[in-house]
This record gives sequence, C-alpha cells and structure tokens, in this order.
Amino acid sequence: MSQLEKDRLDNLADGVTVAHVGPTSAFFTDRGIPFFRTGNVGDRKLILENLKQITPEFHQKLRKSTLKGGDIMVSRVVSDRITCAIVPPEFNGANCGNVIVIRPGKNIVSEYLAHLITMPESQRQLLQRQVGSAQAVVNTSVLKAWEIPLPPIAQQKRIAAILDKAEELRGLRWQALGALDAIVQSIFLEMFGDPVTNPKGWKTHLLDDLIVDGLQNGLYKPSSDYGEGTPILRIDAFYSGRVTKLDSLKRVRISEAEQETYGLQEDDIVINRVNSIEYLGKSALIPKLHEPTVFESNMMRFRLKQKNACPRFIVEFLQTPFIKVQIRTGTKDAVNQSSINQQDVRGFQIRVPPLSLQQEFARRVEAIEQLKTTHRQSLTQLDALFASLQHRAFRGDL
Repeated sequence: MSQLEKDRLDNLADGVTVAHVGPTSAFFTDRGIPFFRTGNVGDRKLILENLKQITPEFHQKLRKSTLKGGDIMVSRVVSDRITCAIVPPEFNGANCGNVIVIRPGKNIVSEYLAHLITMPESQRQLLQRQVGSAQAVVNTSVLKAWEIPLPPIAQQKRIAAILDKAEELRGLRWQALGALDAIVQSIFLEMFGDPVTNPKGWKTHLLDDLIVDGLQNGLYKPSSDYGEGTPILRIDAFYSGRVTKLDSLKRVRISEAEQETYGLQEDDIVINRVNSIEYLGKSALIPKLHEPTVFESNMMRFRLKQKNACPRFIVEFLQTPFIKVQIRTGTKDAVNQSSINQQDVRGFQIRVPPLSLQQEFARRVEAIEQLKTTHRQSLTQLDALFASLQHRAFRGDL
C-alpha cells in the first residue's frame, strides 16, 4: 500500500463558495439564464427537470454564483447524503442558488474530486459537523479544511475513468431491471387491458369480496425496542409490488402474542396506509420468508381467497393508475403526510378475469422475477466491487 500525500481542499481549489441564498422566484423568467438549485444536484449527475431560468439583470447581481464548466456543485441542504454534480461545458455562464460551488485548481481533476466527495468515508467526515437548526446544511468551513488524498494528475484521471466505468456497469444493471418492470406492465395490459376502460369486460368486484383475512394494521413499537429480535417489514423495504430488502430488515423485540397477530406469511399482501401522497398506497406481495417476520404500523396486511384471486395478479393490479386514482379519492390529508383507512382499501374496485388467466399471468411474471433476481445479484456484486475500487483508489492502491 502506498501512502498518498494530502492537502486541504481550499488549497487545491480556486474557490469554495456558497452560492446565492435568498428569494429567487420573483426573478424567474421563461427565457433567461439557467439557474440551478439544490434539487438539480443529483448523485454525481445534474437533474434538469424543473431547471429554472432567471432574468439577465438578476444574473448580473449574482456574479459570485456564476458557474464555469468543470465546477462542482455540492448540495448545501442535506438529510443523510451530500450529492454533487460537475457543471458541463454547455452550462458555462449559468447561475445557481443554495448550493456550494467548488472550482478545482490546476492540481486536482473535477471527476476525481466528485468521486471522492461521494465516497462513504468522505460522506461520514463531511456530515459529522452539519450546521443549521430548521434544516441541516453542509458546514463550508469543514469542507474547506477537508484533507484530500492527492495522487498525480495522470493517476487522478485514471482513477476517475475506472470508477466511471464501474458506475456505468451499475447503471446498465439498473436499466435492465427497469426494462423488466416495463415488460411486466406490458404483459398485464396485453392480457387484461386497461382497467379504466375495461375493454375485455371483466367483472368488477370490491377488494373486500376477495379478502379472506384482514385488513390488519401493523405493529407499533417504540424505538427502544428495536435492535434485535424478529425482522420487521417497513415501508422502505418494498417498492412497485416487490419486497426488495428482505435480507436487511431491522429487528424488534416482540412477544409471542404479537408474533401471532402481526406475523407475515408467503402470499400476504401489504399496503402502505400513511405516507407522503406520492407513495401512499404502495403495496407488495410477501415472498417466501426464511424466519418469522412482522410488519410495521404504517401499513395494512390482508390475505386473499385464492379460489377467486391470484395474489400476484392482485398486487400488479394495485400498481395501476386505476387504483392510484381510487387511493387519491379516499386520501385524508394532514401536515406533511396523507393516509387511507381499511374502509378505503376494502372499497377498491378490482376488475377480475378468470382465475386461470390470472395464474397464467403469475407464471409469466415469475419467469421475469427470476431474471430480475439474477440482475440484482449481479448489481450487489458490482456495488461491492465499486466500494472496493473506491477504497483502494483513495488509499493509493489502485
């Protein structure tokens, strides 16, 4: 292992500047200067949706916030992660607000520095001393004093290129998973048609007619009971009808009676009952479980009459816009969150084709799920490889 020299960021940068902080909406215009905000700074990429423009007059007043190609914009307001993005040449002369702008000097490469900022060890260092009460912001003094491993320029470029390639491979796996999800949706529409127009004339049933057990609200436990015990399914562990983090669930201490009441079984369906409006009502099919598992209080669980309804079909039906509209119709809004209740869910209208057709759909989806499992395993391996490459690169071993 070689030991890399280190230097402070403010010695290596031509500037580390907090961009304009303050009201801007009065200066937005349809044709003006591109204006980046915290929401436009993704994880090593720019998010161009909802990119605003400001008037040329306001732009002139914000000279310290004017961007140059190769600058790095760093998210200033953070929750659990600092994101950053490199300004491409086509946005040379753009402006920004409520971000930190790093202008790399001649001895450090933008791509190398961006990778270093997103490295887990760097994140821990930079997040240790956040400031702010209403919202956490990156401490600019800590950022300036941050000591960076500094290999020669040629090696910095080589490291950045290797990490870029590893990231590209991870991105391709994510794209493949997205494509497989789209195939499932296409198969659903091909076999059953759009539930809104119901072109195949399937009978409509209330979800309540198809339920044999439930709905059952989940288990509430104080944070002091978490840490060991029985795995508990939380809303961050499933998405788009599938449990994605079964092997990394948090654990909670529970009684035998609680296990009996809140225990999950294969082919159960859970649906989120309290969340922000865009995630309210997300649902998932419970896969085969390797140990007893319970579910948390912000979701409901039910079991189907499988002589009438196939769980895989029903879960996919719950992902359709037809159901999303019904969820929004029943939504109860409160500060920062919305909710639905058991009566709302029982009243969902479901187009129900013959069971044999539902089962055929389930068989096709299962084949696709096996492909997705292969891609996820590969993605896990790529994630581990990427973490290893990061660690070696910034210790001088790559």
